[in-house]
Amino acid sequence: MSTASLDVLAVGNAMLDVLVRVDDAWLAEHGIEKGVMTLIGESRAAELHGKVVPAAERSGGSAANTAAGLASLGARAGYIGRVRDDGAGIAFRRDIREAGVRFDTPAATVGAATGRCLVFVTPDAERSMLTMLGAAAEIEPADIDEAVAAEAAVTYLEGYLWDAPAAKAAMVKLADAARAAGRKVALTLSDPFCVDRHRETFLDLIAKRVDILFANEEEAISLTGAAGLRDAANRIAGIVETAALTRSAQGSLIVSGGGREEVPAAPPARLADTTGAGDLYAAGFLHAYARSRPPAECAWLGSLAAARIIEQMGARAGEPLAGLAAAASAGIGNPCAAA
Repeated sequence: MSTASLDVLAVGNAMLDVLVRVDDAWLAEHGIEKGVMTLIGESRAAELHGKVVPAAERSGGSAANTAAGLASLGARAGYIGRVRDDGAGIAFRRDIREAGVRFDTPAATVGAATGRCLVFVTPDAERSMLTMLGAAAEIEPADIDEAVAAEAAVTYLEGYLWDAPAAKAAMVKLADAARAAGRKVALTLSDPFCVDRHRETFLDLIAKRVDILFANEEEAISLTGAAGLRDAANRIAGIVETAALTRSAQGSLIVSGGGREEVPAAPPARLADTTGAGDLYAAGFLHAYARSRPPAECAWLGSLAAARIIEQMGARAGEPLAGLAAAASAGIGNPCAAA
């Protein structure tokens, strides 16, 4: 894997996260249900975005968070996602590049506006999110540069993209380009509801094109129809080379070859916000994987990265995470490391 010019190339829903501080009265005035995520249309997103002064605007989306986490850990990360040639698209491109991620996908000149997630944070730290997928959901095979996939040790696919036929075709094109170049392909299932909608086609994708699978316990059980996680792990072992099955505070179960290994979660110093925990777990795992580290060490770095991100608000690290990679490589704190 050392000959690759990128450690990981991620593809996903490119969303501009717009963080806004408001009070409960403001939410009520604008008809926003507190504490939930609601899908909205482009006109509603533009209307609300125009009424606020954001506290921050950041490139977001699950795979983008993973790519930024990889860069913070010291990896060479790239990203593919569709944005429009509008203000939100310019802000997304600027922010993800400033995070150290290579992002060369040209902005679309037609179609929906750049996707955004309006995150309204009230004084009690509760988050109310309004999401407009916009251009992100319109990614298509023409947005895929197959040569970039050939440059990456691992290509990482975000399961959320599997909903739209054109996006599905783009993911398949990218995976096939990576495998044709002798590279590895990873998939995150993203969401239990996503698995419920696409169980059979996900299983086909995994069996034919995926080397590394990321799933939480609920997703793994839904995918396989198993009675529990152990049964799900046994079934998944038959279709994929490596799987990281996460269990929140109980850590993760790693399935690799004929082996199973339980890796504990790393305890956070404090729990502030669980947003991005799964995205950063994948970043830690893939950082170590691209360096040919043992599966347990990959999972431990994933645990460390997830623990660090839930100590703060938001899915982006406030300071570089490179020290975590060094600690994981040295086996510091890892109960699975050899004595």
